[in-house]
Amino acid sequence: MKMAAGLLLLVCAGAVLYSAQAQDAYDGLPDDYKKGVDLALEELKLHPGVHHHFRFLRTLDKSDIESGFGVKYLYHHFYLKPTRCAKGSTVWNAQACPFRNDRPLINCAVCYKTVAGQIESLPKPYVHCIQKPRLTEDMRTTRTAHCKKMNYNSGAPTLLAVSMPQN
Repeated sequence: MKMAAGLLLLVCAGAVLYSAQAQDAYDGLPDDYKKGVDLALEELKLHPGVHHHFRFLRTLDKSDIESGFGVKYLYHHFYLKPTRCAKGSTVWNAQACPFRNDRPLINCAVCYKTVAGQIESLPKPYVHCIQKPRLTEDMRTTRTAHCKKMNYNSGAPTLLAVSMPQN
């Protein structure tokens, strides 16, 4: 009996630690990238087919171009993970919701323009999120093409041509 209780305690401690690492991942993002994650989370929250809260899990790729005068173009590719908290529940902070492992990750790509740290409405921010197993190569190509053709600085390299070192 003691061994079973000890094992349960170990599993619970691991879940708390894993959850804390995901919170650290979001907290560790620069503010401009957090805004893109928040934009994707807001769209998921408004989608009628989504029944649970989601949380940021990790970045897969990101890049940015600063074009002067406080203007920046950002691209962020990341995973969101479903939680056990139902959408519409009274949870004040979705970051407090524990992850669930019985649903697929959500693969998101966002690209948007910021001016003085605020997301601009033009060009319209691009947000594409889909369950990871449903993401096709055509969807990846469409995402990339859309972000490349956004009207950035004429003569500047496209956003996806810039590679940023990963931490």
